[in-house]
Amino acid sequence: MLLIPAIDLKEGQCVRLKQGLMQEATVFSDKPEEMALHWQKQGARRLHLVDLDGAFAGKPKNFAAIKAILAAIPTDIPVQLGGGIRNMDTVEKYLDLGLQYVIIGTAAVKTPTFLRDACDAFPDQIIVGLDAKDGQVATDGWAKITKYQVIELAKRFADYGVNSIIYTDIGRDGMMNGVNIEATVKLAEAVPIPVIASGGVSHLDDVKALCAAEESGVIGAITGRAIYEGSLDFQAAQRFADEWDGVG
Repeated sequence: MLLIPAIDLKEGQCVRLKQGLMQEATVFSDKPEEMALHWQKQGARRLHLVDLDGAFAGKPKNFAAIKAILAAIPTDIPVQLGGGIRNMDTVEKYLDLGLQYVIIGTAAVKTPTFLRDACDAFPDQIIVGLDAKDGQVATDGWAKITKYQVIELAKRFADYGVNSIIYTDIGRDGMMNGVNIEATVKLAEAVPIPVIASGGVSHLDDVKALCAAEESGVIGAITGRAIYEGSLDFQAAQRFADEWDGVG
């Protein structure tokens, strides 16, 4: 089980939101590259970046901060990024910059042909981000709730060649009230694509529950507010996950 620290970018700063609401932003650092180095030194084996402004604008908005992060950390640490990636030029621009993976969310829902083309052009470097509230997929920085069910879309994308699916329960994101294990496992069992959990990973019990779900296809978990505020010790949690033997 891989634990992945989240660095959410808003106006060049590292922030965390509650339930995706921009007005509920808490600033944790005005130098995201230093935060990236901090998590790397804490033993992070992958980093998760989100261009929050880009997610709402539909185009990159924190390019300078992303570039600074990639320049600061060792090149052997994979970095994934989502937010505002809506066309092939943006995908190519980010991968050329040094990102290992790009996350396509809104555009995957609205223009699935773009997702398929991206997977064809950049094999194993495209991750799908499926964000949902009560099982229904949200788009445009979580501002719009669609008619689509998460599992319905995931099955549709199963043969596209995506690297993995990041599943976020919007209702739990940033709320510190636990990950939605049931929905995450249900999704992982429904598709042959590895699933990364996101939203509500707050305590060691959440990590334990996710480790127990590995056999269903849950391979990792993104955590944000919990590791910034201290309810989850990142080093201890990753060590626990590495030592997991199935009985806790």
